[in-house]
Amino acid sequence: MSIKERAEAVAWNPLDSWPRIKTLKSNHPPVQSFDFALLPDAFRPWVADAAERIQCPPDFIAVAIMVAASSVIGRKRTIQPKRRDDWRVTPNLWGAIVGRPGVMKSPGIKAGLVFVQRLATKAGEEHEDAKRKHEIDVEVAALVRNKAKTDAKKATDKEDHQKARDYLEDARQADNLQAPPLRRPLVNDTTVEALGEILIDNPHGTLAFRDELVGLLKSLDKDGQEGARGFYLQAFDGDQGYTFDRIGRGKNLHIPAVCLSLLGGIQPAKLQGYVRDAVVGAAGDDGLIQRFSMMVFPDVSKGWRNVDRFPDSAAKARAGEVFDRLEAMNPDPDESGQVKCLRFDEEALEIFVEWHTEMEMLLRSDQLHPAIESHLSKYRKLVPALSLICALVDGRSDAVSSADLERAIAWANYLRTHAERIYAEGSNQTVENAKTVAGHLRKGALKSGFTASEVRRRGWSGLSTPQAVVDALETLEEHGYIRGEQTIEGGPGRPTIRYQINPEIGPDDRTGE
Repeated sequence: MSIKERAEAVAWNPLDSWPRIKTLKSNHPPVQSFDFALLPDAFRPWVADAAERIQCPPDFIAVAIMVAASSVIGRKRTIQPKRRDDWRVTPNLWGAIVGRPGVMKSPGIKAGLVFVQRLATKAGEEHEDAKRKHEIDVEVAALVRNKAKTDAKKATDKEDHQKARDYLEDARQADNLQAPPLRRPLVNDTTVEALGEILIDNPHGTLAFRDELVGLLKSLDKDGQEGARGFYLQAFDGDQGYTFDRIGRGKNLHIPAVCLSLLGGIQPAKLQGYVRDAVVGAAGDDGLIQRFSMMVFPDVSKGWRNVDRFPDSAAKARAGEVFDRLEAMNPDPDESGQVKCLRFDEEALEIFVEWHTEMEMLLRSDQLHPAIESHLSKYRKLVPALSLICALVDGRSDAVSSADLERAIAWANYLRTHAERIYAEGSNQTVENAKTVAGHLRKGALKSGFTASEVRRRGWSGLSTPQAVVDALETLEEHGYIRGEQTIEGGPGRPTIRYQINPEIGPDDRTGE
């Protein structure tokens, strides 16, 4: 080898053609802390008291009690955000409490649902009394029916056919005696078909609560559950009719308006996959997750202290009285035959027009990730709905004030920071998957020239779907770990992408971890 060749060999470095490896970092954006001023006056003392006793973030209780209140109002009141337009908002809300195991999600949610649970217990007791009365009415109806048929026969014998018809009409009315419906303020684990029948008996809506929300989400992911998923998507609006035509259940089981509030808790690791689908536009990107506009993932205090005292009975009684009043609220329609509707007062209307204009401009700016854009688009419903809820909770039944609206807008600003953290968690799943592949690259589990199919066949955690593998490999390529090269193999057809591994990666290299 000549002196020149030896110099060129020494000078050449195979790493020179590769970018420097960048650290794979997860993103966990900060969130706005909960401000008790977000709550209506009637709820604030109870949420503060319960949060201190339980030693959980107040966000958990606050979201639960607001979603619970929305479910009790249901379709008994709506809000018309514009002065002349007929756009109406039904105030049923969907909420999700995100937190790792052991952060007191369930006790916090329970404290927020204690009042609607009490309504459910009371409704069950009243239904038992109604059933006993109905059983007596059925026996009386049987006597009326038998007597009517006897009298009809006598009338027929006398050829008084009109009187016989009158007697038989009495018998028919006795046969049509309907059992009393059961008021269901709260449901848990139920099929869509059963939920539909519950909503027929509860036309103003109900609250579906799942302590572990992932169970519902997984059930709606299954093949053959497209109809159930569509039912939930439609139930979010609160004002759309739905008709079941099912063999074994009969035809034309019609719900005039499917109105469902939804609440549950979920661990961030289990939520990541669903959020990731929304972030990358996969099969789950149909707006289901984005409908959980009351979704929070708060920081949990590192401190803890033992609080052992009786609940604040005055605060509990005040909040309980609100739920009793909302439950008893007259659901009769207005003079036009529609659900009774409130509007913003003049000052609030000006504020809403300004907020609404800014929101619509933001949604059309192309500055937002599509998943966040879809999520924030649901704030068109969220802000008017929260305004109405705040007004009704604090006893304002004629108009929604500027104070109610400003509180709702403050809720939206607070919730947006939590949404940004949650959607970042969806991207974090891809980063974690990329870290998994990177770790195996360092161990030599894959050699240069590997394909995405090879990665998937290994069955590594989080990498069971083709999309998850592709996303992870794209992330590794962006960070300099690998480089994809298209090759044509086996004749004409789709090119195969083979990935070359950065020579800097070796068993002893920990760059990027």
